[in-house]
Amino acid sequence: MTAAVTDSQALWYLTRGSGLVALVLLTVSMVLGIAQLERWSGPTGQRFVVTHLHRNASLLAVVFLGVHVASSVVDGFAPIRWLDAVVPWRSAYRPVWLGLGALALDLVVALVLTSLLRVRIPHRAWRLVHWSAYLCWPLAFVHGLGTGTDGRVGWVQLVDAVCLAAMVLALAWRIGAGWQRNPSARTAATAAAAAVLLAIVAWAYAGPLQAGWARRAGTPSSLLTGATAASADGATTGTTGTTGTVPR
Repeated sequence: MTAAVTDSQALWYLTRGSGLVALVLLTVSMVLGIAQLERWSGPTGQRFVVTHLHRNASLLAVVFLGVHVASSVVDGFAPIRWLDAVVPWRSAYRPVWLGLGALALDLVVALVLTSLLRVRIPHRAWRLVHWSAYLCWPLAFVHGLGTGTDGRVGWVQLVDAVCLAAMVLALAWRIGAGWQRNPSARTAATAAAAAVLLAIVAWAYAGPLQAGWARRAGTPSSLLTGATAASADGATTGTTGTTGTVPR
């Protein structure tokens, strides 16, 4: 019984840890990608370093994303299937927010495949798919807040805040430097980015950062009941409960 509980806790920590690391690496990849677009590279040597770091950050993000998905499914605590990881909004566990994660995963897979086949597909098609990277990041960010069980933990909030600030600064730089000769496009892009940012912040404070979010997010009632009972039993007996259920 103890070994089973320990394994379940280890998988839970692996799921959350790999998800946070994937978000950080995705943020780094996005920022470096924007730097590449704006030719922030200086001499040739620095340009090579930026390109190399961008590629490695992207590959590592995919690796940790795979670990995150696999550990979520194998854990078994929440009813998440392999199909739920790639088909949005079919899961019985927090379907909306898990669906956003599935959609982000699909976009990442499309980005990886088109990068591998770049020499075999038209440049316009490759560029169109890679523009979706700007959508992938907010989807992953909102997914982490919506499905995560530690969004109210201080250091997790710090990681989220740093990633959000990095993306805001990178986008501000991209908009300011990229469309200097097109004021209307720059204004529209600024307004859209500001609207998305404000919407994410307002939703986070009204939703995941408030008590009772687990129920409102769509957590099955059986999990909520089991976690409550296990917490109460653990507080009384000093254990994690007679059924081996681990409070999340």
